[in-house]
Amino acid sequence: MLSPIQEYLQVLHARYASVMDGHLADYIPELAKADPRLFGICIATRDGHVYEVGDTRHSFTIQSVSKALAYGLALQDRGEKHILSRIGVEPSGEAFNAISLKEGSGVPFNPMINAGAIATCGQVLPEDGKSRIDRILDYLSAFAGRQLDIDESIYRSESETGHRNRAIGWLLRNFGILDEDPHEILETYFKQCSIRVTCRDLALMGATLANQGVQPVTRKRVIPAEYVDNVLGVMATCGMYDWSGEWVYRVGLPAKSGVGGGILAVLPGQLGIGVFSPPLDTQGNSLRGIKVCMDLSQELALHMLNPAATPRTAVRQAYHGGEVVARRRLPPAARESLRRHGSRIQILALQGGLIFTTLEPVLRKAQQLADAGCLQLILDLRAVVSVDAVSLRLIGELRSQLIKQGVRMVICHPGKFEARLPDAGFTPSMLFATEDAALEACEDALLLEVTGASWRPAGNIPLEQCALFRSCTAEDLELMRTELTRRRYEAGQALITAGEMADEMLVLLEGSVEVQIRTENQNRKRVDVLTAGMTVGEMAFLDASPRSADVIALGFVNCLVIPRAWFAALNETRPALKISLLYEITREISARLRQANVEVSALQRE
Repeated sequence: MLSPIQEYLQVLHARYASVMDGHLADYIPELAKADPRLFGICIATRDGHVYEVGDTRHSFTIQSVSKALAYGLALQDRGEKHILSRIGVEPSGEAFNAISLKEGSGVPFNPMINAGAIATCGQVLPEDGKSRIDRILDYLSAFAGRQLDIDESIYRSESETGHRNRAIGWLLRNFGILDEDPHEILETYFKQCSIRVTCRDLALMGATLANQGVQPVTRKRVIPAEYVDNVLGVMATCGMYDWSGEWVYRVGLPAKSGVGGGILAVLPGQLGIGVFSPPLDTQGNSLRGIKVCMDLSQELALHMLNPAATPRTAVRQAYHGGEVVARRRLPPAARESLRRHGSRIQILALQGGLIFTTLEPVLRKAQQLADAGCLQLILDLRAVVSVDAVSLRLIGELRSQLIKQGVRMVICHPGKFEARLPDAGFTPSMLFATEDAALEACEDALLLEVTGASWRPAGNIPLEQCALFRSCTAEDLELMRTELTRRRYEAGQALITAGEMADEMLVLLEGSVEVQIRTENQNRKRVDVLTAGMTVGEMAFLDASPRSADVIALGFVNCLVIPRAWFAALNETRPALKISLLYEITREISARLRQANVEVSALQRE
């Protein structure tokens, strides 16, 4: 099944695929050879799930995107105090290649401009026999979760034309920002910018920062958690060159762009975004990449200052219809069918505020359930406090996708969101006030599908089809037809009233009844529904205790009455019949207790 998120990315990609505005980075001759039609979009979640569309596996050079990540390595090597003494964190408001140093000290304004990035390279230490570039390459590879390499032709082109950067390097040496001859540091910088990555790599690098420095696929820590905020901080304020302020205002995500056409963006605690498109705008940012990120932020509500943002998943509980069933008693055959096929009904109980990042795991889970054979999906909204427009749209798109796959999706406990759900395509027949009502409807549909017939008895059933009499002989059945009386009730009449003494047990031969308990405020709550073939009032009948609930006829009801005196007399007249009846009562009670244990286990599961 196509995920609504994947479908959205395809629409977004198609929206800008034909846009050919912008220019290639021709000041580096090799970059000018890039194909301007290349275009990829990728989102990676903090748990490593990737959504991608377009040219996401095409290799290109990382360029200035590497500056943010290399800054993290320098912090790790030298510590924050030392790095701040050599490299500032203030936006410069100037182009990325500006010779922008603080007056007097010569400190670069931030690590995202070339001067700061070259200074950052100088703070990375050779270690354990590995050169600076070896360590930077290993470091970026760990972020990507795979081994990266250097594009030698791009490196040579960068080195042969990097005269302005060489001038910056010597100025940094003059002010003591670099402690050694800048030649090796500059070549390290040129090679760092020439590391090959893909759009998918950028998204996973962003997801690593979103995941507090742990790569979500390899599960290995790449950067100490204490430095993640430092990296994200300079990305947020300085990562998009002299368009950084506009970027924070319009997109609101820490990000870093590169003249190779890549943009890496991060929604802290939640996801990483990678976009690749070589044509650049006048600031040196990917033109299509900027448009894509603006749309992603606005249409999926990803702005980091969105007050509803939360990294918590919306899934509170997940269980299936073989574990939790509707509050009614099914005939043994239907109950067995539901036990075998109940996993085809799935319940996702949601919680908190529904926004893109909390709903995304729900969409993914629903897709997995559909692929595994789910036929009925129930979303329980009772613990949901808010649903934004993005989430409402995605839930509607999920419903449409599931229908194509033969899966019915319904919602229970819609509460205050009921009025908005029709906007997502939900009709009244898809909305249920309680989970119990939703389960009952889904169970009926499932049982009809797997058995080919309704489980509900039609009309008056013979005694031999009643569960209590399954083990009775023909002689026993004839005795009961002769000696026991029948009683009729109309809709709304009480068969049993709570508090009265139990001097008889009833066997339903036609119709249905509802078992109700009274709450503290004297409202009635349904706890069970019984249909023809089932026994009513057997618990109190067995232990001679007062009735604990009311039993109300839901329509016309015809039942067989078993008086206590008649049942007691079986000790002398028909002991085998009494044993048979007690055995069936015990088996029914045992089955209900087992189901209760399964439900408790399912609802207590983390």
